[in-house]
Amino acid sequence: MNSTASTAPPAGAEAPAGRRRLRAGRGAPSGSGRRPPLVLLVPACVAALFALLPLGYLAVRALERGPAFAWDVVADERTLALLGRSLGLTVVVVVACLVLGVSLAWLTVRTALPGARAWSVLATLPLAVPSYVAAFAWLAAEPGLAGFGGAALALTLVSFPYVLLPVAAALRGTDPALEEAARSLGHSPLRTFLRVTLPQLRPSAAGGALLVALYVLSDFGAVSLMRYDTFTRAIHTSYRASFDRTPAAALSVVLVVMTVALVAAEARTRGRAGHARTGTGTARPAVPLPLGRWRPVALLWCAAVVAVAVVFPLAALGYWLTAGTSATWDLPLLADTAGATLGVAAAGAALTTVLALPVGVIAARHKGRGARLLEQSAYAGHALPGITVALALVFFAVRYAYPLYQRLPLLVGAYAVLFLPVAVAATRAAVLQAPPVLEDVARSLGRRPWQVLREITVPLAAPGVAAGAALTFVVCMKELPATLLLRPTGMDTLATRLWTETGAGSFAAAAPYAAALILLAAVPSYLLGRHRP
Repeated sequence: MNSTASTAPPAGAEAPAGRRRLRAGRGAPSGSGRRPPLVLLVPACVAALFALLPLGYLAVRALERGPAFAWDVVADERTLALLGRSLGLTVVVVVACLVLGVSLAWLTVRTALPGARAWSVLATLPLAVPSYVAAFAWLAAEPGLAGFGGAALALTLVSFPYVLLPVAAALRGTDPALEEAARSLGHSPLRTFLRVTLPQLRPSAAGGALLVALYVLSDFGAVSLMRYDTFTRAIHTSYRASFDRTPAAALSVVLVVMTVALVAAEARTRGRAGHARTGTGTARPAVPLPLGRWRPVALLWCAAVVAVAVVFPLAALGYWLTAGTSATWDLPLLADTAGATLGVAAAGAALTTVLALPVGVIAARHKGRGARLLEQSAYAGHALPGITVALALVFFAVRYAYPLYQRLPLLVGAYAVLFLPVAVAATRAAVLQAPPVLEDVARSLGRRPWQVLREITVPLAAPGVAAGAALTFVVCMKELPATLLLRPTGMDTLATRLWTETGAGSFAAAAPYAAALILLAAVPSYLLGRHRP
């Protein structure tokens, strides 16, 4: 009896173990109870430190004249007004993008919408339109739009695909049986969407909303053309108007604090539930939901969004191409500029994806303060104005790596700092949808961490990582402030040439560069719209 008692597990010990196995079977993040392996931790720390470089610059500049002066800048009434204006614009654009992105994703993925595939691709094409091109198109048509309304309109129409793409991917990856079961129990389609579908979309929608919020906070082109004062415009004006960098640096610190708060809020929306199934599940696709009498309304909604977000900017561009005598087509210069744009954007997307891979895997598979800190560090530069990131890299290059000054690697590094969150978000979402039990099985068979990463994690997440790389390529092509400051002497991109011609009032001369930029960016945007994980 004593022997039996000594070897039996304590009362209640089996139940927690069973519950742990059950949670793992439902897709709990693999490795959540362990530290990340060194093969992931070391490169992730390198990526985080690289993304935090601008913060070091800001600390030096903001405190250059003492903490009291920096606090006076931050606590100034104008700063508080800028805070309210920036937050107001961000909230409006994020809410509008959530409405557009979630509705279009649901219509094109889960309903019997006629031409759903074509609508899905067309709704992705606004990614190819720079915010400053969209802003000028609307200003040219209606000058009275200048201000808050025009900035919100332009930023919404170029940003909602950041929500559309991850939500559509989540809809394709979730099990439709839950929704079918809800409808079989008598729930209406609307009730089923609100109580079953929408909770499953919360992580992907929140991730897309975070990217939209950071994009709005960091945008310079649209708010400048719309003459709407936000932190970004005020920081840029401060840098240009004075040799004293302290006020601009202090304002940038406020943006960093806002970024940290947004990232922390987005992390809380994820919850603890897993997002991957243990197996491939049924191969049966979801049965499209009939729209019935709502079909004309759905088609009209899709057509209206595509008309204002895609057709209108292209029509305005067509007018610029045909109007005026300044539209001289210098084909050799256009070809050289397009080649430089493709080369630097490809290099930026490649570096950003490599840096984002370990951070995204850790964020998806490991929980804890360290994993959250690494992910939040990656977002440090995304909300900062491009000019702030560029000046930070110039500051460090001049002091510690002078051979990089005014060289292409410095510009590529700026792209990586600015757009690392885009690739991290795509990688994390892709890894979350991969079954973690396969990695556990590989480890149980003696595979080392780097072998599990190479043979299991990366192949399963490859389509999502590639989609993130394509999205990063698009945003690198459109980046303006950092490119203006960091591009090597004698090199122009389509964005810088477009901005130079537009600033000089030669809108027809800028049209060929705008057309080339949109055309080149439309190719990966089209592929993103057709992407089916």
